Amino acid sequence: MNPNRRPDRRFWQVLAALSGLLLLWAVVTCLLLLSTLDASERDTVLSLLGGRMPLALMTLLFVLMLAAAGLNQLYRRYIVAPARLVDEARIVLGTDAERALTPQGDVENRALADVIAGFVEQRARLRADIAEQVRAASRNVEQERSRLAALMSELTQSVVVCNLDGRILLYNNRARLQFRALSDAPRLADGAELIGLGRSIYTVFDRKLVAHALENIGQRMQRGVASPSAQFVTTTRAGQLLRAQMTPVRSGDDGDSAISGFVLMLDNITRDFEEDSERDRLLLGLTEGSRASLANMQAAIDMLDYPDLEPAMRERFHGVIRDEVGAMSRRIRDLADEATRGLKARWPLEDMLGADLVSAATRRIEAVKGPRVQPDDIDATLWLKVDSFSLLQALAYLAERLADEYDIRVVMLRLVAAPQDNRAHLDLIWQGQTMSTETVMSWQMDAMTAGGERSPLSVRDVVERHGGEFWLERERVRHRAFFRFLLPLASEREQLDVATFVPQGSRPEYYDFDLFRATESSRELADRPLTELAYTVFDTETTGLNPGEGDEIIQIGAARVVNGKLLRQESFEQLVDPQRGIPAASIPIHGITPDMVAGQPTIDRVLPAFHTFAQDTVLVAHNAAFDMRFLQLKEARTGVRFEQPVLDTLLLSALVHPNQESHRLEAIAERFNITVIGRHTALGDAIVTAEVFLKLIPLLAEKGIHTLGQAMEAAQETYYARIKY
Repeated sequence: MNPNRRPDRRFWQVLAALSGLLLLWAVVTCLLLLSTLDASERDTVLSLLGGRMPLALMTLLFVLMLAAAGLNQLYRRYIVAPARLVDEARIVLGTDAERALTPQGDVENRALADVIAGFVEQRARLRADIAEQVRAASRNVEQERSRLAALMSELTQSVVVCNLDGRILLYNNRARLQFRALSDAPRLADGAELIGLGRSIYTVFDRKLVAHALENIGQRMQRGVASPSAQFVTTTRAGQLLRAQMTPVRSGDDGDSAISGFVLMLDNITRDFEEDSERDRLLLGLTEGSRASLANMQAAIDMLDYPDLEPAMRERFHGVIRDEVGAMSRRIRDLADEATRGLKARWPLEDMLGADLVSAATRRIEAVKGPRVQPDDIDATLWLKVDSFSLLQALAYLAERLADEYDIRVVMLRLVAAPQDNRAHLDLIWQGQTMSTETVMSWQMDAMTAGGERSPLSVRDVVERHGGEFWLERERVRHRAFFRFLLPLASEREQLDVATFVPQGSRPEYYDFDLFRATESSRELADRPLTELAYTVFDTETTGLNPGEGDEIIQIGAARVVNGKLLRQESFEQLVDPQRGIPAASIPIHGITPDMVAGQPTIDRVLPAFHTFAQDTVLVAHNAAFDMRFLQLKEARTGVRFEQPVLDTLLLSALVHPNQESHRLEAIAERFNITVIGRHTALGDAIVTAEVFLKLIPLLAEKGIHTLGQAMEAAQETYYARIKY
């Protein structure tokens, strides 16, 4: 039996039951009649029936067949036809499908179809009038959008806009290309990238780093800064160095409105940073490292100018020159071995008000269950030039170790100007037991751990990033001790809050501003409306229909649906070498020949790339049990697991249209008036499935199915959910 076609067994079950009851009634009636006769009369009747029994049975069978045919005709005319008309009417009225209804059944049913068709035609005219008015009203707006889109596409800087949940709702092509270069995921099919509408920016950036930047912006907004912004530098998983400039997106036009998202302007500074670091290291090595050698050689040469110098002494000075030249040569050779110290010796820093840093440090230390923090002496006018994220990690780490190892319950923070120009002292102070120099050295060299979060950096690394110093001091009179950080000050000219220029008003090729309303963190996935979720709609082409018996995937195609829109520009399509033959009988179906897959990547490479493309989304497929079985059989081999929820358009179609004869993809597309292009190619089927899925969502809503959990639960109750592979 075709698994996409369900026979209506209920009618035949009812008919069989009625026939059985009729036959039972006839037998019981005959027995009752025979029981009223005497023996001679009973024998006479039985002899008569014995001769005419075949004729009687044939007559009864003929009557039953006529009754069945009549009942079937009545059932199709008065039950099936109205039910199908209801399904078609729901398709036409609940979606944008413009298709004629198929009149069936009796005269009244056909008249009802004509009435519905009239309403549909009237609605189409009203929609056309409204659309024309909208086009006329928005023509000027579209012109402005086109200008802004052109400007955005020409920008040489990457721009990404996110809502507060970190979901990407806008990006330009420059950002798309830059994130593709930064990704360490397998790059096979076009579209298998880190960036995409509705995807999380936290696949690239540390969530805590972004939260810290948003906190800094919030503090500056509270102080009344007109154009608050923050800057941070981070490394990607691929080892690239990114500098991000963050500005807030506000929910209204007034300055007091809340933050609804943020803009990231990104620069890949890896090459610039490496070149600058290498140049500085060379200069430092050739000047500081060689200064003593040059002085020694100059002194030796001066002595050799004396004509009456003893031969032994002359030879000694020649030895000094040889030794110093050799030392200089070794120093130059060793410069290449010191290249890895650059990331610790120098780091791009941001300007930050010292009072904000102390406030953030107080919250951070107390958040990791460290000691209570009290301010001691804070110079509110100081601006620091720091990497605030790593500096806060260092302060929290030191405070937590004080609490754990010395039972320090209260610490104080002090920030004052240092006697040195352009420097400040940041002190972490405590009352009570002090420690040895060896302990201080150990603490500053160990990798930092605070609140269960481990950093690859040490306190010494953080100090070197700032070009500063770190030491322990004791105040014997007040019986206090403190760790002191010597940090650089930002000049007034460099302060970001004065008038940092950030381009505004850009509109890229890839955007969806409706995502500003998404609040994923406030609801569980199963409770979220279907209209708000991000989906990966996919399809596979295979060598056969038996995944458990050796059939393999030969193509995967997928498209993304975000916020009720099909994103055709964010697609995935990749041929796969099955490492086995392709049956000749299947080639006319999918059109993929052995020559086309020869040399293509195997499933071991393709499946991780598809997993990256589909992460953090709901999977959708037609007859999903078939496709998911192929994926699940490769999970152990490839090391990836598809654990996200799965929706099946076959089950959803059977749910909203239980009276339709077929739920094949072509039949559903025809009902929805969807043009099928590229059928039986993985990407072509995925796009058709996505369009079908978007048509099903409003029909599910009519049945009271609004959330993902409701859709999954209802789909499992359908007949087709019993199909296994």
